Amino acid sequence: MFPAMRVKISGLDPHQQYYIAMDIVPVDNKRYRYVYHSSKWMVAGNADSPVPPRVYIHPDSPASGETWMRQVISFDKLKLTNNELDDQGHIILHSMHKYQPRVHVIRKDCGDDLSPVKPIPSGEGVKAFSFPETVFTTVTAYQNQQITRLKIDRNPFAKGFRDSGRNRQVCSNSAGQQERLLLKSLFPGQRHKLQIPDGTGSFGRVLRLLETFTEDTYI
Repeated sequence: MFPAMRVKISGLDPHQQYYIAMDIVPVDNKRYRYVYHSSKWMVAGNADSPVPPRVYIHPDSPASGETWMRQVISFDKLKLTNNELDDQGHIILHSMHKYQPRVHVIRKDCGDDLSPVKPIPSGEGVKAFSFPETVFTTVTAYQNQQITRLKIDRNPFAKGFRDSGRNRQVCSNSAGQQERLLLKSLFPGQRHKLQIPDGTGSFGRVLRLLETFTEDTYI
């Protein structure tokens, strides 16, 4: 999934073992289309039939609360597909539908039934977190040219599409101005703030914002 989602967790028992998992659920029962002349997503009909439940279990699981709290937890290895017959463990989603990622913190003793192909277990030791800013629309082709360019520049699986001249431009002294223009274009009127760890480079800050606020995600 690009852009990837990253979270920082606090308040865990440092000595307790936890699983971290993610599932992605529909926001509504609608299907959408992108209207280019108005640059908006519009309802195009009812949603397709539900897909089999899939769960991404973070590969560092289980780990102590201390371990989870001292790192930024990235879901960059999570993979999406629109193939309902997928047998690779990818999360199955319909294209052109809106979805909400949910992060689950599961105490190890409550995770006996945790499985990539079953719904997240419920109980006292299971907590779910979701953020409205991370709602996205699935697409098989990007509807936003700036996101296409960002993926080519930053996604490790798109190396063949990169142009060395453009890479030099991104790394140049004018990178800060480019990032401000990119953010202004992608998120007009955005008022949300993020807590960003110290030591992150200028372009890294933009990526953290994009990972939270992007409105379309490639399958």
